[in-house]
Amino acid sequence: MQLDLSYLPVITEPSRCPWCGTDPQYVAYHDEEWGVPVLDDVLLFEKLILDTFQSGLSWLVVLRKRDAMVKRLQLREPDKLARWTANRIERVLQDATIIRNRTKVEATVNNAKLFVHLQEQGHSFSDLLWGHVNNKTMVNRWKRDDQIPARSPEGDAMSKELKSLGFKWIGPTVCYAFMQAVGMVNDHLVSCPRHRTCCR
Repeated sequence: MQLDLSYLPVITEPSRCPWCGTDPQYVAYHDEEWGVPVLDDVLLFEKLILDTFQSGLSWLVVLRKRDAMVKRLQLREPDKLARWTANRIERVLQDATIIRNRTKVEATVNNAKLFVHLQEQGHSFSDLLWGHVNNKTMVNRWKRDDQIPARSPEGDAMSKELKSLGFKWIGPTVCYAFMQAVGMVNDHLVSCPRHRTCCR
């Protein structure tokens, strides 16, 4: 099925979404990752956890510490993270390379346990999450940053389901930011070259 992209303006030169500014790391994230569909269970878990740490902070703060967070918190090894003890949590909270928020770290361990439990029950984390957008990217057509919402009915429903399963720090705004990041929602402005690319 061919998407109708006739509403898109003709781009004569790159006009990125303004939120990434000119910081090289932020621009690279915008150009290479934000809005690109992610389907892998573990990578979705990683990105969801990173979005919980963004709550109350700038995403750039998380981006600066992302590599350390992924490594120190074992976000790509949720089976190991799920077995963390209180002593292990105390040790990692002494590490200045991560965002040292106790309740978020404790929530991360809790969420890893639930993620592992879902996998042990034969459930796909990807199917659970992508099911909230009927397994396809929702394409929005925003012209200005101030049109982009902080939450949506789909994000609200995702938050409600995850909370019902016992996940923590997973509010509606966290879920919507996560959906934008992993390509469940294409919220690039129509003037941004990435809007067209992410439609494909």
